[in-house]
Amino acid sequence: MLKLHLACGVNYIEGWYNIDIDAEKVDKKHDLREALPFDDNMVDFIFHEHFLEHLAIEEGLFFLAECRRVLKPGGVMRVSVPSLNYIMFRYFFFWKKQSWIKDNHLDYLQNRAEMINMAFRDWGHKHMYNGVELRRRLKEVGFTKIEKRKIRKSKHPELNNLESRKESWLVMEVTK
Repeated sequence: MLKLHLACGVNYIEGWYNIDIDAEKVDKKHDLREALPFDDNMVDFIFHEHFLEHLAIEEGLFFLAECRRVLKPGGVMRVSVPSLNYIMFRYFFFWKKQSWIKDNHLDYLQNRAEMINMAFRDWGHKHMYNGVELRRRLKEVGFTKIEKRKIRKSKHPELNNLESRKESWLVMEVTK
């Protein structure tokens, strides 16, 4: 069984094939804006967390199409990203009481505008997703079975408890 953890960063998952361009501990260093180094229909599971928002639209579509290409029929990809809906909700309500502000020592932020601009532009973010937009982009590359999931919960045991970030508010699983 081949399980890919793409853009693993510091979250190396034992039993998975971990890929990242510049993480210290990986199984393979690879730029995920390029074709995945696997044959068609080869992979059982794919997981990536807080990566898609770092790609421009065309890069993201190429990446998602590559994921679909390498998945076996019946293979499943789990996508976890920050939720645009949640960020917008927090813009209006309790904007300073967010885990990412506390965890990153960003208590110096002075207002909502500063917070939302940071969420949209810092850390290399290029495109933020809500459920409608993520579903749209997954359909564009050919996925038809798309299901929203809760963080760390899946009907597939291999995909349970994978998220390492509290800010993985939008989680979808797609089956090829």
